[in-house]
Amino acid sequence: MFDSQLNVFVVVADEGSFSKAAEKLFISTTAVIKQINSLEESINLKLFKRSFKGVSLTEAGKSLYSDAKYIIQYLKDSVARAENAMNYEENIIRVGTSIMTPSHLLLEIWPNVHNLYPNLKFKLVSFENTPENAREILANLGQNIDVVAGIFDDTLLDYRQCEALEISEVKFCCAVSVHHRLAEKDKLTIEDLENENLMLIRKGWSSYVDKLRNDLVKNYSHINIVDFPFYNVEVFNQCESENNVLLTVDYWRNVHPLMKVIPVDWDYTIPYGFLHSPEPSPQVESFLKAVIKIINIK
Repeated sequence: MFDSQLNVFVVVADEGSFSKAAEKLFISTTAVIKQINSLEESINLKLFKRSFKGVSLTEAGKSLYSDAKYIIQYLKDSVARAENAMNYEENIIRVGTSIMTPSHLLLEIWPNVHNLYPNLKFKLVSFENTPENAREILANLGQNIDVVAGIFDDTLLDYRQCEALEISEVKFCCAVSVHHRLAEKDKLTIEDLENENLMLIRKGWSSYVDKLRNDLVKNYSHINIVDFPFYNVEVFNQCESENNVLLTVDYWRNVHPLMKVIPVDWDYTIPYGFLHSPEPSPQVESFLKAVIKIINIK
């Protein structure tokens, strides 16, 4: 929908190199240079400083870069809104899925949902698990994504301005490298964690994690708590490479192939379910009603 030259321009700016941009765009370096030259000629502006080390934006290029990113994203959002209008008519539930918000819960219950509401369909919408995406997706549920399955508490719901249907309370587990001394165990005790580096998400992210944190600080001073800001794959990578212990839940057991998720003999839990807009569409309302009926049957 948008001029391909703008897309090439943005990629070159991001990569800082014509050749790297060509690799990312799957075209030749010559084609990339021709596109940029043509764009510069058409608007009569020099957008890049060229050197043997690569390219960098001029002041004019920096100005255009910001606007080009906005234009491209705006047009993509326009297409998404058009798709949403079509999905609305087709009774489609759009389920956000990422490596930290897997969709297997939906897959498990979908046959029962379909029996109750046979006209409902679902569509998986993948997204990268970043703090920015989490903020935008959860604050705008119902626009591009209708529901996301994951852990939550009142703090997160208030902060992200969304609501949730609780399916169950899941116990906190611990994840360790398959080479860690604790990996041979099938169940852990709090005493097993003494003299270990236990990775906990930052204070204030979840009241449920903070309750556990407070207990450990007060009663288990030999457990060294290591804070991190956000759950993503890099946290699992850090845990594995530094041979730490990571607080996790069983639903994340497949995030990292070299880590083992082990239950712990404690009573610390966190709610798990479907996050959705405070004003769900009729399709989402039907879906939530179906899930409630399924839970009650179980």
